[in-house]
Amino acid sequence: MAKSHDGSDRFRSRFLRGERLIGAFIKTPTSHATEILGLVGFDFVVIDAEHAPFDRIATDQVLLACRAFDIAGVVRVSEATPAQILSALDSGAEAVLVPHVDSAAKAAAVVSAGRYRQGARGFSNSPRAGEYGGRNMADHIQRSDAGVALIAMIEDVAAIDLLDEILAVDGIDGIFIGRGDLAVAMRADSPNADEVSAAVEKTTAAARRAGKPIMVMVGAASDSTRFATQGATAFIVSSDQGLMRQAATKVLKDFAEL
Repeated sequence: MAKSHDGSDRFRSRFLRGERLIGAFIKTPTSHATEILGLVGFDFVVIDAEHAPFDRIATDQVLLACRAFDIAGVVRVSEATPAQILSALDSGAEAVLVPHVDSAAKAAAVVSAGRYRQGARGFSNSPRAGEYGGRNMADHIQRSDAGVALIAMIEDVAAIDLLDEILAVDGIDGIFIGRGDLAVAMRADSPNADEVSAAVEKTTAAARRAGKPIMVMVGAASDSTRFATQGATAFIVSSDQGLMRQAATKVLKDFAEL
């Protein structure tokens, strides 16, 4: 029997319920790291089409690995265009992270590109998302709109003063706080600088008021406590490259101590 990907265990349902979710960025355009992370029990991966060399074919292959190894596939698109969002969703992404959402108008455009009934998503049930034509039109539209998470990335100074308006846009499911971009935009030396931390606290407070879940990237498990107290429930802990670098560094250190 074919496995269902439409139950309460889907990424969007878990994200909206505020379950603790652990994920990692995927920077290398192969399936292997995603397979490993699925095997060890990560909840999701974020395919980084913004800052890593992913085209549609590579994205499609990694999303297939997500299905095979029971891990949610999220795509960080390179820009907030309907074509980029449609490409990720048609390939079977369970969520998209959309960069630089700094106004309600941009948030509304994301919803328009990512939803059928609420927006103007281009229809096709022939890709993976539609089970290669196995879903009829009504079924595909209903399942897609119910199952896909649209996550706005808050990473611009302009967004901080418009948080309530952005978060009020119906169809935006939650936010990812881009502390690195915020730090650069604020001319700060670190994502942990006081001014960045203040912006993050303002952002998490707005998300709590709106009842929207929060995703953040953390350097280690110990860093998650601070953000969890502010309402974050989904944590990106590293990337495939970062995890490999940590392991390789440890191996060299262990051998150097022999």
